Amino acid sequence: MKKEKTIHELAKEFPNKTYIELEKYRNEDRQQEAGACIMGEMKKDREELSWQERYNKERKLRQEVEGELSILKGIETSRVKEAQDALAASLEINESHQKLNGKLQERLTEVEGDNKKLADQIEDKIHQMRRSGM
Repeated sequence: MKKEKTIHELAKEFPNKTYIELEKYRNEDRQQEAGACIMGEMKKDREELSWQERYNKERKLRQEVEGELSILKGIETSRVKEAQDALAASLEINESHQKLNGKLQERLTEVEGDNKKLADQIEDKIHQMRRSGM
């Protein structure tokens, strides 16, 4: 706490000021000092209150985040389940397509063999006809 100046000290410091001006200055200084004390107490109360408020806000935010995390976990769990189901369905479809593709490949091999036999038969017939003179 600073020492309150007397009128005499103020007059030495501000020689051009009148007594009334010095009195006003001293009163303002007193009011500022009183205000500083009150403000200091209010600041202390506000800091204590703000600590409690910050704690409550952080606690509330933590609870909100935990709630959101549990919601996200639920969503992710359901998405994982959906993805697993879709994968199982895709694997079944893939397996059936592979079976069909295998059957088609066998059938294609048969048709190509039949086609080759028919081409050979036609070639033989053409050779026979040429030999016979046609």
